[in-house]
Amino acid sequence: MPRIVETIVTTVSASDEPYIAPLGLIEDGSHWIIAPFKPSRTLENLRVHPFAVASHTDDVRVFAGGVTGRKLWPLEATKKVKGHRLADCVSHWEMKVERFFEDEQRPRFACTIVHRQTHKPWEGFNRAQAAVLELAVLTTRLNMLPPEKIESELKYLEIAISKTAGSREEEAWGWLMEKINAWRQARFDKSADAP
Repeated sequence: MPRIVETIVTTVSASDEPYIAPLGLIEDGSHWIIAPFKPSRTLENLRVHPFAVASHTDDVRVFAGGVTGRKLWPLEATKKVKGHRLADCVSHWEMKVERFFEDEQRPRFACTIVHRQTHKPWEGFNRAQAAVLELAVLTTRLNMLPPEKIESELKYLEIAISKTAGSREEEAWGWLMEKINAWRQARFDKSADAP
């Protein structure tokens, strides 16, 4: 099983517009694989500008924001590649695409790190931060997993939030729950409309 690092990937469009997306980078020997779903802006951007920046952040609101449409976070220009990193990140990697593999669902970009920089000490995630990350991933799979699986995972993750969440984690959790509650409502409406 490959190691996957959950991070914030920033890419640049043909018109130099930065785009932020939470993604899991897959370790593959000396490369890191970016595998965005089709269709996506990350995929489009990597096709026209084969560089990406991975920002490793301890603010889980950025992950929650990425899957709930809150993508405006302060950015800074990078040093070695034309791109941007999160202004408030623990560290970042500047990456160049070396190889591309087409796929019907998730094309893969094999990248090498051309520059890495640490900006502040990493203190690790507490349980609430880890729970927000897990719920962010789960939220991207609402239409792929059985509803019972989502509800059971959510019930378990709520324990960590109730015990260890600070204000940032509570805010991120709230954003994700808005999306989950909308999904629940849509499922209820669909079942109510059925004959």
